Amino acid sequence: MSFLKYTHYIYLLIAIAFIYDGITKLDNPENNSWLSFLIAGVSVFMFFFRRKYTKRFDDHYKKQ
Repeated sequence: MSFLKYTHYIYLLIAIAFIYDGITKLDNPENNSWLSFLIAGVSVFMFFFRRKYTKRFDDHYKKQ
């Protein structure tokens, strides 16, 4: 289960991909670039959320 420590980095990769997608959609006014930026923001939030709780659970199991 050591691979679960690194799964929260997938959220950063998703955020980078959607930021790139949002920037490329800024040139065309027909596309909604705000949705890409919204998904990128949620992905960054999930990265910090998952990292915080991963540390919390690791500390909890080390105390037992």
